[in-house]
Amino acid sequence: MLFFYHDFMQEHIVKDGTFIPDTGIKYPDKSDQFIYEPVFIKERRTIDKDYPFEDKSFSAKFRHFIIYAGIFTVVFLLNPLVYGLKIKGKENIRKNRKLFKNGAITVCNHVYRWDFLAVLQAVKYRQLCFPARSDLVFTTDAYQVLGAGGIPLPETISASKKFNEAFDHMHEKKKWIHVFPESCRWDFYQPIRPFKAGAFTFAYKYQIPVIPMVISYRPRTGFYKIFKKKRKLPLITLTIGKPCMPDLSLPRKHSSQKLLEQVHASMVEMAGIKQNCWESAIQD
Repeated sequence: MLFFYHDFMQEHIVKDGTFIPDTGIKYPDKSDQFIYEPVFIKERRTIDKDYPFEDKSFSAKFRHFIIYAGIFTVVFLLNPLVYGLKIKGKENIRKNRKLFKNGAITVCNHVYRWDFLAVLQAVKYRQLCFPARSDLVFTTDAYQVLGAGGIPLPETISASKKFNEAFDHMHEKKKWIHVFPESCRWDFYQPIRPFKAGAFTFAYKYQIPVIPMVISYRPRTGFYKIFKKKRKLPLITLTIGKPCMPDLSLPRKHSSQKLLEQVHASMVEMAGIKQNCWESAIQD
């Protein structure tokens, strides 16, 4: 783990040409430490083997339909309007369709409330499933998270089997998977934090590519200043990188680490960061 003085890094990166918003947020020294506490509306329980990781009920299907209908219409209009979302590198998805015939994994830095929705907008009307923080099942965000395809992380060994089976079935349907490898959200943070291995282990297991995406920022100017609550926040650019395949000639652990480092380096480069202040992987 590399610890650093945020103000120094901010000045350094701006000098290199990458815009860093001044949000006034104090970020933790530990890269996977949460800075937002969930607002619980239900009793917090353990996500164990009895949790319906694959909820096939009518209510779950209806919730999924409603959420994606709202995303594909209202949110796809609001994200560019409110956050100035621009998407670059769309050709990296368009020209690699054959590579994605058995599915793909998208990864992105986790930096604002609508970042998953920006990823959905980048992949054009695909419906993604994703591992979600287990706490969220009991919060005000539960309906949206589960409806969008969130599968909460297991909290017991027996639940891990059910969790893995759920993703196995998603892959059998050739459904795309999304992972935030930084694990928790730090709003409008620019350096790319260390990654956890999960996304890259999935890629090796399912023999599918990882599509790196990175969010960077632009100053809020002109028309966008009319959103008073947002005017101190930056505009968003999401860049789609070239897909990266796992090296299947290597053992799983070595291949996953190699892919993690490759994707991390790609995202640092796409963000325009000349000297990133974190290592590529979270050190256990």
